[in-house]
Amino acid sequence: MLKRPEKDEYAPYYVQYISKVTDEEYEVFLNRQRDEILAIFGEIDDEKARFRYAPGKWSLKEVLGHITDTERVMSYRMLRISRGDSTVLPGFDQDVFVANTSFDELSIEDLLNDFKAVRQATLTLRRTIADSAWSRQANVSTFDITARGLAYVIAGHAEHHLSIVKERYL
Repeated sequence: MLKRPEKDEYAPYYVQYISKVTDEEYEVFLNRQRDEILAIFGEIDDEKARFRYAPGKWSLKEVLGHITDTERVMSYRMLRISRGDSTVLPGFDQDVFVANTSFDELSIEDLLNDFKAVRQATLTLRRTIADSAWSRQANVSTFDITARGLAYVIAGHAEHHLSIVKERYL
């Protein structure tokens, strides 16, 4: 079982995500969350998936694409850190990422398939990380974080956006 990261394993900013992860087994949480995302977004047609709850806000397609992109980036960081690579890793600007995509032109089905593939890759990667590697730490942009911290950021970040979708879009 992957234990929850200690507060010194991640930047204070990430409390908002990590606090959203329940105490159930990590892989169970990721699978349940995947199923919920697939169910919620799977009920939305392409027209409704372009909905923005306010000017300047992302569409539902962009939110789903952002969840997927962020999981990709965080999983890559988790891979590097867990494998003992202590190279300083760069940050990324989520708004630049979304602004330079074609999420709204893709079908919701395509975006869901991409999410499923990335989530499966995260689950597979999780199984390849030795117990002793979860506490390995490296610098990402301006802060230190462990592989375990990144695992919980992945889960909590998706949970954060799932809550926003439920509250503001649906």
